[in-house]
Amino acid sequence: MKLLLPDLGLLFWNTLAFLIAFFILRKFAWPAIIKGLNEREAKITDSIATAERVQAEMAQLKSENETLLAKAREERAAMLKEAKETKDRIINEAKEQAKIEAGKIITDAQAAINHQKMAALTEIKNQVGNLVIEVSEKVLRRELSNKAAQESYIKELAADVKLN
Repeated sequence: MKLLLPDLGLLFWNTLAFLIAFFILRKFAWPAIIKGLNEREAKITDSIATAERVQAEMAQLKSENETLLAKAREERAAMLKEAKETKDRIINEAKEQAKIEAGKIITDAQAAINHQKMAALTEIKNQVGNLVIEVSEKVLRRELSNKAAQESYIKELAADVKLN
């Protein structure tokens, strides 16, 4: 039972050693420990604040990026629309130019055809006139007293004449 109850002297010295160790630790070690804990707490607080600030900046950058993407999409759509309008305008101008050119070619061709037609008609008239003069000349050279003989001679001459 002596082991369960300490001696009064042992209790005194243990208490004195505890108090001396406590005061020494309180005087020298405790401020360093508290200072380290406070510094750690400040670092953690700063890290949390920095993380929150970075997160807010990231959210802002994401919002700005989305805005820029939307603006880029709008610009792309506008550029595509403008390109399509330019393409359509160029195609329409080319079609109009082709119609004008085709009309000019057709007009020139019709004028050439009419000119050639008139030249051919003039040539035919000249040939017919020459034939009439030739036939008249031959009829007049041959004096016929008989009208029936004259008509048969004209028919014979007309059969001999070949139109070119």
